[in-house]
Amino acid sequence: MSIVVTGATGHLGRHVVAQLLEKVPAEQITAVVRDEAKAADFAARGVTVAVADYNSPETFDGLFAAGDKVLLISGNEFDKGRPQQHKVVIDAAVAAGVALLAYTSAPGSLNASLVDDHRATEEVLLASGLPYTLLRNGWYHENYTENLAPVLEHSAVVAAAGDGRVSSASRADYAAAAVAVLTGEGHENRTYELGGDTAWSFAEYAAEIARQTGKEISYNSVPVETLRNILAGAGVPEAFAGILADVDASIAKGELVVDSGDLSRLAGRPTSPISEAVADALK
Repeated sequence: MSIVVTGATGHLGRHVVAQLLEKVPAEQITAVVRDEAKAADFAARGVTVAVADYNSPETFDGLFAAGDKVLLISGNEFDKGRPQQHKVVIDAAVAAGVALLAYTSAPGSLNASLVDDHRATEEVLLASGLPYTLLRNGWYHENYTENLAPVLEHSAVVAAAGDGRVSSASRADYAAAAVAVLTGEGHENRTYELGGDTAWSFAEYAAEIARQTGKEISYNSVPVETLRNILAGAGVPEAFAGILADVDASIAKGELVVDSGDLSRLAGRPTSPISEAVADALK
């Protein structure tokens, strides 16, 4: 039996594999990647590396085995029909008779257009008859802290979220939840709503950056259409800029506050605060 992680060299996938290596022997882990060279460090540690692509169904033929536990990390190619890409993995898992397929989805409270692909994938997974776990991941700290340069340049956090709050957590936190499911028992046919322990507002986020940098940082709340234009002007593809602006509109409505406590319970520890992610980004 293997624990198989798709998208293993992505931001989240790397955390998952690294944490799995702390819990199970390397030979029990299979990292599914598109570029084998990017997984050289995994291979050096004894992890099995398999090359497969969501856009090429034949590359998943025979990749899974009966009894495997699979983590399907959602793809990031928003223009290539993600539900169909995910179905490729689900179909291969059905054919192999895997023991569990866990999928990184989006919070049930979120109604932004971003969730459409996730809900469609969930429907395919539930209809497949596979034992499943839905890991409905909330927002990542790093969605913001990895983009501090323009904040520091303009001394402002710009968002279209009003006074809305975000229950974000680090990628490492979400990876810990996935690892708990993949290495534990009793997670079949369960849905987990995952978010950080403490929700924060963008005004508080701006104040935290100001505290850590000693600079004056303001929060500029702008209309959704204005944010979409700002993102597109900064080089974000127009369709994705629209998705991000739509998420901000949902944040303003409180749709990214996830207070189930599922994430810290699965991880076995409190989630990391946004202040820690800011500090890491500023190093």
